[in-house]
Amino acid sequence: MSQSLSQRPVLADVFATEGAALWVKRVALIVVGVAALAIAAKIKVPMWPSPVPITLGTLAVLSIGAAYGPRLGAATLVAYLLIGALGFDVFASSSAEKNGLAYMLGGTGGYLAGYLLAVVALGYAARKGWDRNILTMAAAMFAGNVLIYAIGVPWLHYVIESGGLYNAANFTSIWDQTLSWGLTPYLIGDAMKLALAALLFPLIWRAVGSART
Repeated sequence: MSQSLSQRPVLADVFATEGAALWVKRVALIVVGVAALAIAAKIKVPMWPSPVPITLGTLAVLSIGAAYGPRLGAATLVAYLLIGALGFDVFASSSAEKNGLAYMLGGTGGYLAGYLLAVVALGYAARKGWDRNILTMAAAMFAGNVLIYAIGVPWLHYVIESGGLYNAANFTSIWDQTLSWGLTPYLIGDAMKLALAALLFPLIWRAVGSART
């Protein structure tokens, strides 16, 4: 009988375990995922001529969703956000002085919420096998990025407007400032990360298939 598309294994399922070993594996994957998210958020890559460097945070979020599936991916993101809320320096622009809930409710808050939606979306896409083909993985990555910006950009607009941060001398409108701060500088980097993941995941699945034959 053919396997249901909604129940296709993700990469985290490759090494199947049962009972207590399954829970140990899940906890270990969450720990590894949180560490990967924290490290990736701090890696900054210059993107000339843009003055804004890109981080690998978005790539890590979407990759964890695809590799872990929706439930384990969401659990990992929730753990990451909880650790950040406790004041640990795990976000891209957090620091010893800027951290915790105060940081999370600032301009970055919408993007962090978007991360959670995006990781679930990538998880469901992977369960349908989208991570095994370059084109469908690219489409899933694009959708994940759209979800992040769909929440992050309006939230940033609200923070700029409500916080009196609008700079009329440099921007024609609040939306102009919002897009300049929170969208346009990141598009090139997002396209590069999308292409990388779209190429990498199908290659990993091919390697897994070859190792099992």
